[in-house]
Amino acid sequence: MKARSGGPRCRNTTCVGAAGARAGARYGCRVADRYVELNRASWDDRAPAHAASRDYAVPRFIDDPDFLSDVVRFDLPRLGDVSGLRGVHLQCHIGTDTISLARLGARMTGLDFSRASLEQARLLSERAGPHVEFVEAELYEAAVVLGREAFDFVFTGIGALCWLPSVVRWANVVTELLVPGGRLFLREGHPMLWTLEDECPAGLLAVEHPYFERAEPMILDCPGTYVETASTFTNNLTHEWNHGLGEIVTALLDAGLDLTMLVEHDSVPWEALPGKMTKIAVGEWRLTDRPWRLPHSYTLEAIKRA
Repeated sequence: MKARSGGPRCRNTTCVGAAGARAGARYGCRVADRYVELNRASWDDRAPAHAASRDYAVPRFIDDPDFLSDVVRFDLPRLGDVSGLRGVHLQCHIGTDTISLARLGARMTGLDFSRASLEQARLLSERAGPHVEFVEAELYEAAVVLGREAFDFVFTGIGALCWLPSVVRWANVVTELLVPGGRLFLREGHPMLWTLEDECPAGLLAVEHPYFERAEPMILDCPGTYVETASTFTNNLTHEWNHGLGEIVTALLDAGLDLTMLVEHDSVPWEALPGKMTKIAVGEWRLTDRPWRLPHSYTLEAIKRA
């Protein structure tokens, strides 16, 4: 899980600026050349707090060799057998999902651009096992760093795509990494969820933010994070993007993958709309009032054409 954010980290009222789920977001800005640098600094700042939070359950990984992250456990019925497969977890953050997949028998590699996150991931692997190789690189450089057609499956967890300006470039990276017949397995926050305004009267859902990918980022200045923590942070400026579900599917098809599964869910693994959600089983959250109105997240699988 990248962010129980799993997409944008600041879907709460701790953000400064205009009110709403993306408080502080400004539109119409040029994409800053420094977006990777700014986002990396934010993740580096927060990685130790995430590892120390109860949300990531690091002590449970250490105490129980069979423990799996909530994100991986949720999709076990759809994931299938990964034992013996060469897998790469893109944007792996502190590695809890990566290690969970390794515990299911996959030979995992984790990739992230945050050195501080990878320090926590390597420490968890050493203390909890099994061994996982963690590699520091920016997402769009993954195939160059890890090798082309080096993996049987690519895994991407909750809250990863929102940090990327181009979903087409991401889909091409996925294709480059996979062997022919290899598969992508993706669980993500639904792009419809990212459009919603937080501060609405009870029972109302208001679309306020972009659904489709835009060249301009949403620029956020948020002092908090998505886990419970008493830590304070200094690197709070981030650039983020939404990508429509059709854009994601089309990008994968155009990149040479065939869609084999797309399931929309009425829950997410974090409290995406604070004060409007109820925690249910397996660590998921759902709208308290008529949850069937909103696709909260989705699971997607696609196979690379031979």
